[in-house]
Amino acid sequence: MSRIGKLPIVLGDKVEANLAASTIEVKGPLGVLNFEFTSLVNVVKENNTIVVSPVDNTDSKALALWGTTRALIANMVEWVSTGFKKSLEINWVWYKFEVVWDKLVLSIGYSHKVEMPVPAWIKVAMDEKLKNTLHISGIDKQLIGEFAAKIRAKKKPEPYKGKGIKYTDEVVRRKAWKSGKKK
Repeated sequence: MSRIGKLPIVLGDKVEANLAASTIEVKGPLGVLNFEFTSLVNVVKENNTIVVSPVDNTDSKALALWGTTRALIANMVEWVSTGFKKSLEINWVWYKFEVVWDKLVLSIGYSHKVEMPVPAWIKVAMDEKLKNTLHISGIDKQLIGEFAAKIRAKKKPEPYKGKGIKYTDEVVRRKAWKSGKKK
């Protein structure tokens, strides 16, 4: 039995959910998210809660998807009400981020500036206090994580000097320089 799957999902005051066949649409103050769930689980809306249950309690695949489906729907309810944010930090003397209209411009040590178009469903903003921090926010955690990973892949942090682009909560293990002694 899934401990997570048993829990009902409580909808907030400003969150609305609509069920149709095998899809659920969650609307909130920040936007709308859709999810198509499998036929191995039942999703029922009762008053202000959503309950997920497996169709067959003996099917191992249905039991596995029970908790996963409930967790994804609960995350959708949270994201449309509060949103999701990921932060990146750039480290080195001449490295910097710039947000120009709908493009993110990176100066990361190449002979040219790297321009990345920002998708319409994502908001990108610089931190007011810290000039080397970039905040990416929106309602879909998967798309935000994918865009942040693409930015980070342009210049991954290196272990000797620590220069590059990293997540703010990421810890880069630093290596020591050569410690051998010349004779």
